[in-house]
Amino acid sequence: MGFGELRVPTAIAVTSADMALSPQDERTVPAAVLPDLDRRPLDQSVAALQSLIDVHGHVIVVCSQAVPREVERRLLTVRSLLESDRIALFRPDLPPLGLAVLARQLRQLASCDLSPGVLASAARLLTHYIHAGALLGSVAKLDRVPVGLKSHAKSWVPGSQFGVLAHPQPQLVRIGPGATLAGPEFATSMLVARGQLESDWVTATLAKSWSVQGLRETALPAESAQWWGTGKLIEFCTFLPDLSVLYQLVTSVRQSTCHWCGIDVIGDRCVFCSATSPESPGSPAHQPAHQKALAYDSAPGHRKQLPAG
Repeated sequence: MGFGELRVPTAIAVTSADMALSPQDERTVPAAVLPDLDRRPLDQSVAALQSLIDVHGHVIVVCSQAVPREVERRLLTVRSLLESDRIALFRPDLPPLGLAVLARQLRQLASCDLSPGVLASAARLLTHYIHAGALLGSVAKLDRVPVGLKSHAKSWVPGSQFGVLAHPQPQLVRIGPGATLAGPEFATSMLVARGQLESDWVTATLAKSWSVQGLRETALPAESAQWWGTGKLIEFCTFLPDLSVLYQLVTSVRQSTCHWCGIDVIGDRCVFCSATSPESPGSPAHQPAHQKALAYDSAPGHRKQLPAG
């Protein structure tokens, strides 16, 4: 496939075991799990991160916005105490299952010849190819996706169910005949995690309308009920599963060197030191990663190539 291997891959860390999905392929590297950061003694957290740095050189921590605030504070504290720009904290606005999928994609790419800065920057790029949502039994407590008053009122009607897409563009429909959500325009695989809700709408109706090429189920992440505001849900996520396609996407974007820490990056911001590009907003190096991704995706012939992956 034209990509090599790193002798010691960059560590991809998650904050709970249920965010470490099973390998997508034989090259997927294991996730480093950092559990109970908000409850463990500080010196243990420092030692755990220091050990990862010693072995892997750099660490990319993928953390859900639904975890307790103390977890984020602990990560920032440890990073400050270690005085290290080798720890990247990445907390995109993705639902927990979508975030777990993104972490696995980074674990796939960690086996390739990508530098730590490019790999960390790739996380921002790949989020734009993830469609993440859920089937909900109620939207009464949903505050992460815009919900109208009418939908709130209908959520109190017994038996009501709602299809919600949180990313990349918020959507909400009440489930009924013909109800569906706008999905990806390229071929994907789907991962489904069932909570306390019985329905085949996701696996039968939505997966069919989105023409998914593979469907698997996994355990529901612990943070999902809090993120979606209810435990009566079925969470889903579609993604690009093939490593060669992911690698092609990432390596198609021009790399630059961070003017602050000197690491190679793609996009307009270094995930390790948080420095932004000093170049003008209209310059290619300053162009946001998702715009580069869309430009690459719409290049002649490429949109037809993605489904083949």
